[in-house]
Amino acid sequence: MTFLDYETLRVIWWVLLGVLLIGFAIMDGFDLGVAALLPVVGRTDTERRVLINCLGPVWEGNQVWFILGGGAIFAAWPPLYAVSFSGFYIAMFLVLVALILRPVGFKFRGKLPSPRWRNAWDGALTVGGFVPSLIFGVAVGNVLQGVPFAFDETLRVTYTGGFFDLLNPFALLCGVISVAMLVMHGGIFIALKTEGVIAARGAFAAMLAAPLMVALFVAAGAWIAYGIDGYAFAAASINDGPSNPLGKEVVVRTGGWLANYAAWPLTMVVPGLGIVGAVGAVLLLKMRRPGAAFVASAAGVAGVVGTVGVSMFPFLLPSSTDPGSSLTVWDSSSSHLTLFIMLVATLVFMPIILAYTSWVFRVLRGKVTAEYVEGNPSGTY
Repeated sequence: MTFLDYETLRVIWWVLLGVLLIGFAIMDGFDLGVAALLPVVGRTDTERRVLINCLGPVWEGNQVWFILGGGAIFAAWPPLYAVSFSGFYIAMFLVLVALILRPVGFKFRGKLPSPRWRNAWDGALTVGGFVPSLIFGVAVGNVLQGVPFAFDETLRVTYTGGFFDLLNPFALLCGVISVAMLVMHGGIFIALKTEGVIAARGAFAAMLAAPLMVALFVAAGAWIAYGIDGYAFAAASINDGPSNPLGKEVVVRTGGWLANYAAWPLTMVVPGLGIVGAVGAVLLLKMRRPGAAFVASAAGVAGVVGTVGVSMFPFLLPSSTDPGSSLTVWDSSSSHLTLFIMLVATLVFMPIILAYTSWVFRVLRGKVTAEYVEGNPSGTY
């Protein structure tokens, strides 16, 4: 085996996909969390302007992680992109509409002084933060249970689910976990970037959301262990062959998503990070160290998102209709040449993205205050 054979490239791209999705959850996650908290933490027009000006200069840059994640799925795992975006079409459409509300809200809110006008756009921004947070979690909950699709002998896919089928109890639990996680992350960002009563309200919201997230995360783990079917290969898989989702046999068994933790106990670090990160964030907030709390919260977010990937590996999108049609790392990737070219491009552009992101946050460091917002009407939202 050479370092960059087909099997190795597939594993590298599975890791990179995880990095991109975790990067999106961390970087855009606090955007969504702050927007969801807008009517709770910001009780006056000035307080809401402070919160909006915490996000205004950075949210567009954070969206890069969302675009990169979607692009990576499209290029590296085409069948995964086709099936998931077709099956979750209405849910994805709602996410898209909610995400569009954010830039429109940022740009239009301050155009008129009317309280009714500004309150309406505040509501739009809140929807733009809450709805994607909920739907992303609901989607993950459905993926863990298996999605109702199947391939025929020509690899034509058929999806038999409906939008309301997605709103099942386990998926809604995952949706609430997602909301609690991003509210925790956003509340800590508010505590970091503001001061006074606004920072105190953000910290209080985070300290309520973090233990809720931990409790529900543990409950979801117990549900997966005893009430959710996991997927496994019935025989040894072909890891370096052509992508053909029908070239394998899959078995389904309750608690099967915990098999990787039994095979490689070190992977327990990942869900442990989700719990320790959230608990650590609360303790650091109580010690009035919001910067360190934000790092701990980011680690918690990485742990929660990473737990899904580690639990399911090598499965990417299991099929509840025909388990043999499930998409895995080994049977749904692009060609060796495509993955290699994408890897070279990633090695070139990823450091650039990290560099300019770090530079932007360094330039924009410091607190956003009510005095600054009111004293710069033309330069703020």
